Amino acid sequence: METLETDMQLTEHFRLAEFTRSGTAIRLGIDNRPPDIVVECLRHLCQKVLEPLRRRFGVVRITSGYRCDTLNKAVGGAPRSQHRLGQAADIHITSKENGRKMFDFIERYLPFDQLLFEHSKTTGARWIHVSIRLDDRLNRHQAIGNYEAP
Repeated sequence: METLETDMQLTEHFRLAEFTRSGTAIRLGIDNRPPDIVVECLRHLCQKVLEPLRRRFGVVRITSGYRCDTLNKAVGGAPRSQHRLGQAADIHITSKENGRKMFDFIERYLPFDQLLFEHSKTTGARWIHVSIRLDDRLNRHQAIGNYEAP
């Protein structure tokens, strides 16, 4: 597997390190460097979704990006998670209202495969999960916005 420098620039405002850093990976000694095809998918995600989102809303903070299979399992990710392919990112939101605006903007104006407004019952945190496939024709355009979660 060819791996790349984790500090490489993917697009104007996003670096690979934002998508590969993980406290769990560091703690468990997991090598979370992605292969070239994953980097290509992450770049596509940045170009099509995250850069337009940043232009509209300002800084976009990624809380979870690429997860190798070992890391995905360690964090309890879905076995077929698009994070494993570099096709998904979780975006920190500062408030439910701001998250709703970002969600609506993505749903209305940007290409995506899956768009979820998510909430942790244990921590109270909220985030937006967005994914996109390299072949835009395969995107399902599945949007689930559960804004009313506490």
